[in-house]
Formats: sequence, C-alpha cells, structure tokens
Amino acid sequence: MMTRHTSKTNRKSRHGTYEWATKTVNCCTGCSHDCRYCYAKIMALRFKQVTPGQWHQERVRPKDIRRRHKKYDGQVMFPSSHDISPGNLEACLRVLDNLLKTGNRVLIVSKPHLECVKAICEKFASFKDLILFRFTIGARDDEILAFWEANAPAYVERRASLQHAFGEGFATSVSVEPMLDSGGIDALICDLSPCVTHSIWVGTMNHLGRLEKHADAVLQEAIEAVRVGQSDEIIKAIYRRYKNDPMIRWKKEIKKVVGIPISKQNGLDK
Repeated sequence: MMTRHTSKTNRKSRHGTYEWATKTVNCCTGCSHDCRYCYAKIMALRFKQVTPGQWHQERVRPKDIRRRHKKYDGQVMFPSSHDISPGNLEACLRVLDNLLKTGNRVLIVSKPHLECVKAICEKFASFKDLILFRFTIGARDDEILAFWEANAPAYVERRASLQHAFGEGFATSVSVEPMLDSGGIDALICDLSPCVTHSIWVGTMNHLGRLEKHADAVLQEAIEAVRVGQSDEIIKAIYRRYKNDPMIRWKKEIKKVVGIPISKQNGLDK
C-alpha cells in the first residue's frame, strides 16, 4: 500500500527532473557555472546550505562518491543540482562508474565541457547502451549565454561536445531549457539536430518571480526579455512549427500552454 508520504511526493514530483528520470544522483554542493537562474542555487541559499559567495565553489561530497548504487527502476539522471566540470570530473567519473556497473540506465545532463565529454566517452565506451547524453544549450548567441551562464562553456564548445558524443556512437539529446533566445530557436534546432539521435527538449525559464526579488536594473531587463520571448503567443507559434517533428519534445510548462496532457507518472518523458 502506498503511504501518505510517498503519494504526496509523487504528486509533487511529476515535473522538472522527474519528467526525465525516476531518480536523481549528485555528488557536489555548488556549481562552478553559477548560472543566474539556477533553482538549485536558489534553494541552497534559501535553506542556508551555502552563502551567496560560496555556490560557485564546488564542494565534492566524499560520502556520495563512495556510495555503491543498486540498480534502480527507470532512468537515473546525473547530475541534477550541479554540473560536470574539469574541477569535479574525477569524482563524477567514479559516481558514473558505480551507477553503470550495477546496470543503471543513466541520463547524463550537462552544459558540456569538451574535456569532460571526451573523458566520459573514453571511460564508458563499453556502456553505450546504458548512457544517454543530454546537453543543455539554450541559445547560440554567446552574449546571451555569457550573461545567464557566465562560467559555462560557450556555444562552440557545447556543440563540439555534442558532435563528439554523437561521433563516438552514444545516444544524444539536447535540452533547450531554459530557452534563452526564442527568436533564434529555429537556427539552434537546425544547427544541432544533425548530431541528435534521441530528442530536443524545449522548455521555459521558470521561477522568474524569485529572480526578480533581488534583481538590479540589468538583470530585470534580461528577465523581461525572457518573459516576452516565452509568452503564450510565441510558445504556441514555436509549437505549431514543430508539433509534427518527432525529435522535438516539450517540457511541462509548454505542455500546459499548448494543451498537451502531462504524464501522471515519473520518468515517462525521457
């Protein structure tokens, strides 16, 4: 029998990372990319796990690196509250090794550093059937990327990472979430799709109200540009252009706008 606690958890978790996975795994506190919109950062600050100046300092958690994972039901997402960077690469490789050796299907989500992607592909070449890469690429414009994701790789490196994983025979996908430049999304999809084997996900920037609470004039202007760019009218127009393309998939907030049923079970939208 499902307990009251489990039922409540399942009702709340059919969104975000749980659209893609039934379990998430992490091994760090903080993220060197320090993206302005990062919800994990917002929550860590809210619960006083870090101070505002600490988030960009990745702190590897030894206990989570040593943990021996069982085989979980469904797809496992790694990571979800930090990224894979040159600074934590060895730790992330150990966690992936633990997950894959017990037969888990792993969704590797990253704003990718080519160095890291090459290392993952080399080390886990024999686990290709268990790995799906999903690279977050919200725009082609490096000025936009640098504003929102200041320490993450530029577009050319993210695209090169996608090309490398594809060329090595791994399953590949892209997350255009958050969609940072809706006016450039057609060019983005056109540029990336030749190296995508699985899917291209499109999603909005959420929690804009939280971002606005302490926003200066420059950030407020950028938030407003995103808000205009993901208006219902624009989202519906993008959906009309791609609704018959099986490669393009839609995150929950877009589904709500265009009237697509939302899954009632975690991990079904992969």
